[in-house]
Amino acid sequence: MAARDQEIGRIPHIPVLLGPLLAAVAPVEGNWLDGTFGAGGYARGLLEAGAARVTGVDRDPLALQMAADWAGAYGDRLRLVAGNFAELDAHADGPLDGVVLDLGVSSMQLDRAERGFSFQKDGPLDMRMSQEGESAADLVNSAGEGLLADILYHYGEERASGRIARAIVEARAVEQITTTLRLAEIVAKCLPRPKPGQSHPATRSFQAIRIAVNTEFDSLAEGLQAAERALKPGGRLAVVTFHSLEDRIVKRFFQIASGAEANANRYAPARADSAARFEMITRKAVGPDAAELAANPRARSAKLRVARRTAVPAARIAPAALGLPEFQPKKGRR
Repeated sequence: MAARDQEIGRIPHIPVLLGPLLAAVAPVEGNWLDGTFGAGGYARGLLEAGAARVTGVDRDPLALQMAADWAGAYGDRLRLVAGNFAELDAHADGPLDGVVLDLGVSSMQLDRAERGFSFQKDGPLDMRMSQEGESAADLVNSAGEGLLADILYHYGEERASGRIARAIVEARAVEQITTTLRLAEIVAKCLPRPKPGQSHPATRSFQAIRIAVNTEFDSLAEGLQAAERALKPGGRLAVVTFHSLEDRIVKRFFQIASGAEANANRYAPARADSAARFEMITRKAVGPDAAELAANPRARSAKLRVARRTAVPAARIAPAALGLPEFQPKKGRR
């Protein structure tokens, strides 16, 4: 296992949208925090672009373990912290000039069958980024049919959520669902065979279960607000998303924090304290160009949004205003 960890660590990691990100936040200087350290691509990019210091935060212990071979080359300019970016202001080493968040699951996690994230590799049904707490197998084998359907629908936008949830409950009554390929098989039988070029039938279901297991949307909502608290005036927040649900949360956060709350949620009354706490640097999401897509096909759904912090004091935003589903996937099993 250790040998394989080292081998994976030598595989070139291509950080998505790094060039556009560095251009949007230029000049890069001062104290930065990479809240989703992963293989360290963004942290290294920031250090090489001029950051005086970068704090790399990751909840996956493997990410920090793999960085041990190269992090020392940066001396005290690179500081690694085990933790969740939802609490990044507590992990920051002083006021920040910038924060980078690269959301979702990393290539390092997807490519390891034993981590249980991929429906294309047979492995234990795990999906825990922190490698602690409730696993995907625990959730799939204990959640009630209604809760499973809610998770699949709200976190995966899966239109066949009810049918898939029913099939999962029926299958686990015969035998516990413990592997990724078994779950993928159950889901695939509930959906039409994909046409050439279409994604695997289990894509949305695996995304939804992973988000629920890792409480990703709650962490995102908290992490964006933690970044707001940690950034100094003029500091920049750059966020890379990989699917419409998380991008929608980021977009709403920036709309609200930049003083456009009435546009972000037309049903909510306008607030009096709508002074802009961020100014948008990217007026719309930035995606990969043709060259990046050719070099890294996994970048195809990536979107980058960047904003600059103002001197207006931070303010709390309710999760509902950011569009988080109003149910608790890890509280109760009905």
